[in-house]
Amino acid sequence: MTIEDILNDARSVVKKVVPDHVEITQVDFEGPTIVIYTKNMEVFAESNDLVRQIAQQLRRRIVVRPDPSLLAAQDEAEKVIREVIPAEAQITGIYFETETGEVTIEALSPGMVIGRHGSVLNELKKRIGWAPKVVRTPPIPSKTVEEIRQYLRTINDDRQAFLKQVGRRLAREIPAGENYVRITALGGFRQVGRSAALLSTRDSKVLIDCGVLISEDNGSPYLNAPEVMPLSSIDAVVITHAHLDHSGLVPALYKYGYEGPIYTTPPTRDLMSLLQLDFIKVAMGEARKSAYDSSNVRKAVANTIPLKYGETTDIAPDVRLTFQNAGHILGSAVAHFHIGDGLYNVAMSGDIKFEKTWLFNPAVNKFPRLETLVLESTYGGYHD
Repeated sequence: MTIEDILNDARSVVKKVVPDHVEITQVDFEGPTIVIYTKNMEVFAESNDLVRQIAQQLRRRIVVRPDPSLLAAQDEAEKVIREVIPAEAQITGIYFETETGEVTIEALSPGMVIGRHGSVLNELKKRIGWAPKVVRTPPIPSKTVEEIRQYLRTINDDRQAFLKQVGRRLAREIPAGENYVRITALGGFRQVGRSAALLSTRDSKVLIDCGVLISEDNGSPYLNAPEVMPLSSIDAVVITHAHLDHSGLVPALYKYGYEGPIYTTPPTRDLMSLLQLDFIKVAMGEARKSAYDSSNVRKAVANTIPLKYGETTDIAPDVRLTFQNAGHILGSAVAHFHIGDGLYNVAMSGDIKFEKTWLFNPAVNKFPRLETLVLESTYGGYHD
């Protein structure tokens, strides 16, 4: 199917599911998500079941946003937000994104901003028109988190253009015929450090992790392998967690020709940016040349599409990704790939912790279906 076929299919499903009196003004791609713009936001606010039905029929992530003509003035909207949300939520920041019609609300108690069954958010949607997005204020102020959020707000227009480009690449038409699945080891196999693997199908290439071997000057994965080059041919980069042996060389991809998205969890995006900037600082302090600079780190942040645990999304025309908790560090994930229409399922564990700790639940080990598991074995024994 072409992108227009997919969008026409989406419009047909929306028309079938949504009541006739609801006015839909636009349906478009934004990254792996289909965005629906409407002049009747209150209908979707009162019935979450509508979005669920559309998502199930299209088998894609769905976001509903208000038509720009409905948005209340920012001063008035902020006044209503502070009036509706309980003071106990402790709002620390309100940021409007006119391009998307979203308002980001930072609060120390995001649960109180959301309300029981989303009641507070639904009330806001009806009264201000803007689509509220809630994020937790870090209990301990983090300069890195604050700067990343501020940076993403300043490049909002560029990011929207990038997400539209990603969406159209995901919807490209692929020919019929026999498919295959191949995993190429690029680093981190039978060694600790520079973890990287390439998941290839007939029509797609996904790079899983791109770490660095700190102890060696030439500690990069085999990114010059014929299967990998050119870097612009890679559809997506998936990062399982933020440690440098799994994410330390990601910004260098943008230095040498990669322009696509990075998929990871929200904590991993922030943590790996912090560690990558520290990696540059340490290299400079030791009079060593770094593989990239801070501009490449910013590009990686701009191109990151964060995913929560359990969210399934298309990352290539024939590959879907779901992250599950890995229990290793904050934001660490097991990456589960569903390839084709039921053709094959692969899970890449990244680093895992297989028991409950004071900080994290154990790694998830139950999947709907799995043919291949690539499992880290750093502390594994020969007879395990």
